[in-house]
Amino acid sequence: MGLFDKLTGTRRPDSAAGPRPAEDVRTALLALNDTDAPYRVRNALPDEKADLVAECHIRRVGVRLRTRMRLVPDKHEVRFLDERWENRSGGNAEGQYGRGHAPAVFRQWEKQQGPDGREHQVEAFRFDTREMTDPLRDAVLGAGWTWRGVFRL
Repeated sequence: MGLFDKLTGTRRPDSAAGPRPAEDVRTALLALNDTDAPYRVRNALPDEKADLVAECHIRRVGVRLRTRMRLVPDKHEVRFLDERWENRSGGNAEGQYGRGHAPAVFRQWEKQQGPDGREHQVEAFRFDTREMTDPLRDAVLGAGWTWRGVFRL
């Protein structure tokens, strides 16, 4: 794996796995909806410039994630673009938008009184963006296709 592949999140399948047809890859990605995952995979709308889209909205931390995927059967690869919208907590603060492969962990903390009578910071909520992207990537690699990160679809 080269440096550019690492920056874009590109992964290649094991050489032993032969590539399956594009319809099998699409079916494997849509089958992820049958799990108890916090995201949904759907067919893309025409203006999204993709074949499939995975979306997740974590209201508790004000984050919306979207992974747009384009299947390229000639090269046996799925090109993906991760996008993230974050709401800021301040009244005048605007939301933040990011694109590209950038795993992140969102946390919320609260104070609780411990057995010793002192207050402690305790993690009340945690969400890792890889909870969405890893199953997508694994489904593509399992079909013998390359998972290629791009900056524009």
